[in-house]
Formats: sequence, structure tokens, C-alpha cells
Amino acid sequence: MGGKNYKTLIIALCCFAASCKKDKPSAVNNSVPGATGNVYVVCEGNFGNGDATLYAFSPTTDSVYGDLYALANGQPLGDVFQSMQHIGDKLFLCVNNSDKITVVNAANWKLAGVISIPKPRYILPVSTTKAYVSSLYDNKVYIVNTQTLQVTDTITLPYQNPEGMCLYNNNAFICTWDTAGNSVYKIDITTDKLVQAIKISGYAPQEALVDKEQMLWVLAGDQYTGKTATWTRLDPSTGEILMSYTFPANANTVRPVFNNTKDTLYFIEANQNSGTTDNGIYRMGIHDATLPAEPFVAAKQYQYFWALGIDPLSGNIYVGDPKGFIQKGSVYIYRPDASLVKSFNVGLGPGHFYFDE
Repeated sequence: MGGKNYKTLIIALCCFAASCKKDKPSAVNNSVPGATGNVYVVCEGNFGNGDATLYAFSPTTDSVYGDLYALANGQPLGDVFQSMQHIGDKLFLCVNNSDKITVVNAANWKLAGVISIPKPRYILPVSTTKAYVSSLYDNKVYIVNTQTLQVTDTITLPYQNPEGMCLYNNNAFICTWDTAGNSVYKIDITTDKLVQAIKISGYAPQEALVDKEQMLWVLAGDQYTGKTATWTRLDPSTGEILMSYTFPANANTVRPVFNNTKDTLYFIEANQNSGTTDNGIYRMGIHDATLPAEPFVAAKQYQYFWALGIDPLSGNIYVGDPKGFIQKGSVYIYRPDASLVKSFNVGLGPGHFYFDE
């Protein structure tokens, strides 16, 4: 949630600028985009500075827009913009270090309400009126009524730091990014009860996704505490582990996403110590026997990536470079063959993309 190594990253900025002379980033448009068809860029900001921003890119008009929330409401969004979700006619913005979910009208980004939740991370809609919210430094998932914007209940989990969540049939699968934990938790969304703890191959589970064959992939690991990153592919109906993969000890693996057909998995390995090994965008098929040896898009020395998304319409791959969280970040768009389409500048610390079709 912030910069890591300032000395090396200052050098990085010089290298980065030299490498991008052939591709001039698009200028930011201070007007407002249309209400649909946008690619939203969640810009975290630097921890403690209250400089989080919401940007948007319109593939139709080839225009970049920001800072949407501040322009619409005349005030900053807050401290550490972690994630967002479109539910009904509203956008729910999880502002982690401000302990709130800021809710805005999707048509004009005007403030519609605020939900107070400690350190919200991600929000998962589980019905037309209900969503789950994961939170840092806690062992609870918060249940929110998405119409009244009220917290209605909580779900207590065995470990702290509920993080990534996904739906499968009538259940939510929730990761707890706790270094002592090695299970993903199955919640019945009709009763909001914990019904099963499913063991995985590693510790500190952080993300869960479902592939085209309806199998669950769980990413685990925490490089900073010595918990090696792992993938576990399992059957969510039975809990049977089908395949497991162990990353190199130095790999800081984050931000997994599937392609549009959900048969190819993309993820970031972020080397924040200025090296080129285990650094870039990687991809693998759901039946691959081993992890990819080389990156699909390699990061340069003194550079790492922090955001990753795939456009469900074009299949283009969006990548965010935070530039060490010490200046405005950049977004690169690649075709599925890894050729560069364009780049543009955004706010501080691009961390996630949301594709509003």
C-alpha cells in the first residue's frame, strides 16, 4: 500500500522515462466520460497521504479521465483506494485506510452515501441486495445491504485478514491472508454461515478464482513474511486438490485474473527490489503441468507492475505501473499477442482495473 525502496526507484524513473520515448502517454481529459463503457482505474495513492483517485479510460473515444470523484464532489476520495464494485446503479469504492466504503451514483459519480467498515478490502455481491466485504486486521467479513447502505451482520472466520472472495453456485469462497492459515472458507450465502474449511497447498491464501471447468484456483503466499507463493487448483464441490504449484522463494505473486474464456490465467510477479528476475506479467493454461518460466510481458530493471486486468470485450490486457508510489503511475494496454497498443498516465499507485461494459 505504498512505496518500497525509494533510492532505487528514483533511478527507476529515469530508466522508465528513457524507455517510453516512442510511446507518448495520452493526456488527461478534465471533462467527464460517458456513464458506460469505461475502464476504471483504481489508484491507491500513497499510504497515509489521502491522495487516492478514481480515473477512467474510454476505449471508444481513446480518452483518459480523472480524478472523477474529486471533480464530481469537490473533495478528495480518501486514503488508500483498494478496490471497487458496480452494484445496481451505484459504484462502491473501498477506501481502505479511511475505514469506509464510499458509494457514488454510477451515472455521475456524485456521493450517494458512506458505509463505515474498518479497513475494507474487497466487496462481493452475493444477491440483489446483499454483499460481503473483506477487511484487513480483522477476522470478520461484513454483510452489507446494498440498497440501504447499512452493515447488517458479520461472519467470523478462524483467521485474520479476509481478502479475496469469489462465488461458486450458492457459496462464497473467502481467503484469509493470514500467515498461519492454509484453508479457504466456504460460506453458504443464503444463511451466511461457514460450512467448510478447505485445505490448500500453501499458507496465507489471498485470492480465489473459478476457471472454465468450474474449478477453484487459490493463490497463497506472503513474500515479506517468508511464506512462499503457491497455486492450488481444487474441486469446490468436494474440496479435492487437483493440482498445486510452488513459486520460487523470491516471487511476490499478486493480482491474478483469467482471460475471457477462463482457460488461461494471468498474474503479476512484482520484484520491488530493482531486479529483473521474477518480475513481470506471466500467464499459464489451466492444464499446464508447471509454472511459466518466462514472463509474457517482462518488467524492466527498476520497474515493477501492480495492476492487471483483461477487457472482456476486446481481450486486451491492461497493466498498471505504480512507479514506486512516488509519482503518478502509468497504464499500458497490450494485445493478446503482447504487442503494445498504447499507454497513458493516471493517479498515484494504480492497483486495480474495473471494466464497466
